[in-house]
Order: sequence, then C-alpha cells, then structure tokens
Amino acid sequence: MFAAPPVIETELYVDVNAVHGIHDRPSEWADLLFGRPNTPSFLEGPSFDRDGNLWLVDVAWGRLLRVAPDCSIEIACEYDGEPNGLAFHRDGYGVIADHYHGLMRLDPVYGTVEPMLVRNTNERFRGINDLTYASNGNLYFTDQGTSDLIDRSGRVFCLRADGTLDLICNQLPSPNGLVLNSEENILFVGLTRDNAVWRMRLNAGARADQVGRFIQLSGGTGPDGMATDANGNILVCHVGLGAIWVFSPIGEPLYRINTSKGLAVTNCAFGGPDNHTLYITESSSGCILTATLPTSGRVLFSHT
Repeated sequence: MFAAPPVIETELYVDVNAVHGIHDRPSEWADLLFGRPNTPSFLEGPSFDRDGNLWLVDVAWGRLLRVAPDCSIEIACEYDGEPNGLAFHRDGYGVIADHYHGLMRLDPVYGTVEPMLVRNTNERFRGINDLTYASNGNLYFTDQGTSDLIDRSGRVFCLRADGTLDLICNQLPSPNGLVLNSEENILFVGLTRDNAVWRMRLNAGARADQVGRFIQLSGGTGPDGMATDANGNILVCHVGLGAIWVFSPIGEPLYRINTSKGLAVTNCAFGGPDNHTLYITESSSGCILTATLPTSGRVLFSHT
C-alpha cells in the first residue's frame, strides 16, 4: 500500500464576498455555467504586481480586485468581459485571459482594460482560460472553450515576445492551467475534463511533441490552476476536491494542501516577503486562503 502524502492546512486570508459580494443584476456567465445568476463572485487568476498587491479576477462579474498588503480590498476595474486568468509583464502591465474576448491588456495604475489579441488570424478564440510567461517574455495560454473528452477542440498557443502567435498543440480536452519546467523546455498543462496533467516537450519548431499524460488524478472535477516552486515541484489545484497536490519534477506526490473552505480550489500564486506563502482562490466561498510552504515559489517573469 502507498502511504498518504503529508497534509498542509490553509488559513483564511481575506473574504472577498463579505466586502464586495452584493450585485443588482444577474451574471450571464454564472447563469449559463452553474444556473446561479446571482452568485456573489467567482474568483480566479491570483497574481502579484511589483508593489506586492495581490490581484484577482472575478469571472462572473467582469471585475479585477486588488488586495493590498494590509488586506484591504478594492475593485480596481470593472468591464464587460469574463476575465479568467491574469499575469503581469515585467514592464508592469497585466495580461488578462478573457474567456469572452481573448487576451486583454490591463493598466493597473488607471484601472483600464483594452484589447490585446482577440483573434487567431481570421477567427476568434474559443474561450481563453489561463496563461503563463516564460523568462524570455513568451506568453503561453490555453484556449479551452467548452472542450471536453467528446469535443476535443481545446488548444494551447504561444504569443512570442516579438508578437508572433504560434499554435503549440490542439485537439485537447479542456486545457486549463499551465506551467513551464525549470529549463522551460517542457510545458505542463492541466486537462480538466481528462482529470490529468499532460506533459508537452517544446521543440525548436514551436510545436509540442512527445505529448502524454504526466499525472492522472482521481475524483473531484479535474486540475485547474497550477504553479511551480523554486525546486521545480508542480502545484496542481484540484477543483471539486478542495485540495492542491504538490508533485516533484518527475511526478512523485510530495504533499497535499487542504482548503479550510469549499471544494472549488481554482488557482494559486506564491507571494509574501520570502515567497514561501501560497495564496489560493476558493471560488465557492469567495475567499482567499493561505498556506506556508517549505519551498519558496519560482520567481516569475513579472518580477525579474
């Protein structure tokens, strides 16, 4: 028998719904996806700016929220969209993975959002979900749409630093969160409806090859957001199970992070003074949770 991995518990950091959870109109996105048009929020995309502020996106209401180091929360921006992921460029601006529009650019100073990349040549994206930067400024993102095991229409793209858009891999069942390994020659992608993390080697021709399942999960709904630490370990948010799994670079389970709230663990990001604190979005409660981890997070492109 295999021994259960060690468990780390989380603590409540802030309750977003308690401050910004009242609306006077229905959410079309929440109604279509969950049948709950009056849901207070659906938090995703935690990301830190260079000033140490934690930014969140609220898919249901088209909002971007900023949490200051003193835990005060403000709505920094609200627009007609479905922001699902967020990453900051080292130049200070944010890039939003908007499920409805495509890639959008955030000015965090003025709280404005404008289109950045809304088409793949002559077609719209099917529903962008999440994104991650490489150290050279290349931006990888998933185009999930409504793909699943029957409709394998999901895709992964790379928007290179020179503005070139490359299709990395297609025919995927629900590509969601994604991270690069330490050498940045392997892309790990969470396939939510396959309940697995796939491994994609990045070749010189800008395409993925030797693609296969790297980690097979069970239960819950499937992997959502992902992160990596300084040792190359991979953190996988298991939405529907209320846990984050931590795997070694070769896929060995190291430990599990349990949430102190609901089961909708959608995404996570490292932060704090020593980068040892993991900030977690639990979307069913509208809360941000934290856990202190033994290894610091990988330094991201936005902070280099």
